[in-house]
Amino acid sequence: MIRKMGVTWHLRLRMAEKGMFQTSALVPLLAERGIDLSREQVFRLVTQTPQRLSTNTLAALCDILDCQPNDLLEVKVVNSEVRKAAGEGSLPQPRARRTTVRRPDLR
Repeated sequence: MIRKMGVTWHLRLRMAEKGMFQTSALVPLLAERGIDLSREQVFRLVTQTPQRLSTNTLAALCDILDCQPNDLLEVKVVNSEVRKAAGEGSLPQPRARRTTVRRPDLR
């Protein structure tokens, strides 16, 4: 069985709850906690779900927003369980085609 997992990132929502509406407001707050990120990196961190996130950055965000990691990350199943039957792979199965048999001309 295959279960595909996904993550919903709630950083922007948590920032709004604290009255922070500009991503650049996080830059000095992160720097105070030893996390040096550019404005562009912070913008991406706020607007996109990060593929990789250091625990130091996560801890700093939790401290800034007075929240827990679960408040920022929501882990969920993206698709339901899928069972693969024997013989089913990623290769498509060939389709049956109608064949016409032609005789050579007899002269």
